[in-house]
Amino acid sequence: MSDPDLRFWFDPVCPFAWLTSKWVRSVQRQRDYSVEWRLISLRLLNSHIDYDSHFPEGYEDGHNAGLHLLRVCAAARAEHGAEVLADLYPAISSRIFDADPSEQSLRPERGREVLAVALSDAGLPAGLAAAYDDEGWDATIQADTDEALALTGKDVGTPILHIAPPEGAAFFGPVISRVPSDEDALRLWDHVVGLATYPGFAEMKRSLRELPQLRALGVAEDEVGRTEDWHGGSRRLKK
Repeated sequence: MSDPDLRFWFDPVCPFAWLTSKWVRSVQRQRDYSVEWRLISLRLLNSHIDYDSHFPEGYEDGHNAGLHLLRVCAAARAEHGAEVLADLYPAISSRIFDADPSEQSLRPERGREVLAVALSDAGLPAGLAAAYDDEGWDATIQADTDEALALTGKDVGTPILHIAPPEGAAFFGPVISRVPSDEDALRLWDHVVGLATYPGFAEMKRSLRELPQLRALGVAEDEVGRTEDWHGGSRRLKK
């Protein structure tokens, strides 16, 4: 099987990865790109960190929920092929981030409810939900995560993109807070690829971010979220 045009590592509970994936799907549709969706766990990525002293309240619950959902993604991929993640990822994350804020869609106890509907929408058997609490899949998720970090280094978050693998450039991001129009999506893509593939380029960054343009976070598609300082890339408290 030939390599895809792009590999995209996602954690289904990351709002920025979800927004970036919407942008990538717009580019994919317009440029007829092939995309391979891969797994990366924020919980495993931060396994060495004390959440109580480094993150705001609720972060650990959210990242734990992401790991549980990724176990099901790993099982689905193993049993039905990598292509099923193209439908399963949006089936899960749309119910987390495009839901009404009153549903408190990031609560970990809602994970099974979200998953049941997502599996049905993705055309996958309900029995895959058994992987939700199966720690046996964690090694598979860790291997995907390690593969991404080998391409970018360890000081990254989600998403991670790998253009024209295996030899092309890989990077964390881009972190965007708004969904671009189709025209802007292509313009942004060309700029990102041009910068990322420039020899010797390493980083361009600012920690100020708008609250993502997602219904679950209280920001409508025609609104701009308030600006926050995500120092350390994740609002770490650094106590």
